[in-house]
Amino acid sequence: MLINNLSAHVTSYRSSIDAAIKRVLDRAWLVLGPEVENFEKLFADYIQVAQCRSVANGTDALELALRALGVKAGDKVATVANAGMYTSTAILSIGGTPIFMDVDLVTQVVMQSEVERAITQGVKAVVVTHLYGQAQLDIAGIADKCRTAGVALVEDCAQAHGARVNGKRVGSFGDAGCFSFYPTKNLGALGDGGAVVCSDAELAEKVGHLRQYGWLAKYQVAMAGARNSRLDEVQAAVLSEFLPHLDSWNARRRDIASQYSQRIRHPAVILPSIGGDDYVAHLYVVRCSERDSLRQHLRKVDIATDVHYPIPDHRQPIFGNRFSDVRLPNTEQLAQEVLTLPCYPEMTDEDVEQVISAVNNWPVAALEKGGN
Repeated sequence: MLINNLSAHVTSYRSSIDAAIKRVLDRAWLVLGPEVENFEKLFADYIQVAQCRSVANGTDALELALRALGVKAGDKVATVANAGMYTSTAILSIGGTPIFMDVDLVTQVVMQSEVERAITQGVKAVVVTHLYGQAQLDIAGIADKCRTAGVALVEDCAQAHGARVNGKRVGSFGDAGCFSFYPTKNLGALGDGGAVVCSDAELAEKVGHLRQYGWLAKYQVAMAGARNSRLDEVQAAVLSEFLPHLDSWNARRRDIASQYSQRIRHPAVILPSIGGDDYVAHLYVVRCSERDSLRQHLRKVDIATDVHYPIPDHRQPIFGNRFSDVRLPNTEQLAQEVLTLPCYPEMTDEDVEQVISAVNNWPVAALEKGGN
């Protein structure tokens, strides 16, 4: 069993995919045309914000949002260190300095107290990551704290398309929300893609300029730090076809996660805390102190797993000893324990049963060397 079966996903929606691609080919307008304009409007309406600017990928979305919010070389930007280095990469691309925040051991998203600590360190912006499909439930309070302090707030929603907190979608709380449309995301394209959403027309206009060379008019470059980062018409057309299915896909993901949480019973496996609309089950991530043994057991019965993520940002080789004095105890513990089980809408009930049975049948003898 794959960790995510994209073949099944594409096959299920092949007719609508073909129709979307045909529209683009018939029109022969391939970049920044009507399909991009249509998708940006649809997605902004879905997130319940006024503006959307699509870009080439989620990492560019983070970088260009931060640049549009005024982050410059030398500025400090707060981020978590347990989300795969993507935000840190965006910060480094600007020449900024990441200020790392620890996360809650249960929800695995940033704690509000850590955001407050980062604000006292003089950060220009805070990036809050809604990780694994779990929204940060205090995001409204964090937005208030940042607003009062004059600190920009960016939401990293790359794993949380459609999640709600008190009826409001993630991506609509901060100054900007950033999304990835990588194929395995809850809303995925057939390749890379991303978007920045906001309710500030001036901010959206800046992102629009930054994604296309910094042009204010054709061949007139007026904004520094720009690049070529555009969602193409084919991907926009496909995303427009997929968007109406997002909520039902999320519901199926939640159903699978709920079955796991109700029926996986193993003394050495810690299950995630899952909620209601605030959780869209992008990934179902368990914790286990004997992760490698569990992973090997599942591999033997043909169940793929993954680790999201094995190396905290502040311990990445690129930094050498730069952050050797930074201690993030929860983040560092989680990096040794997290394991992702298959969880995607095309899973059958038989697939789900296979995973549950395999985890529950992991021999306790495998833990004789130590465990939870």
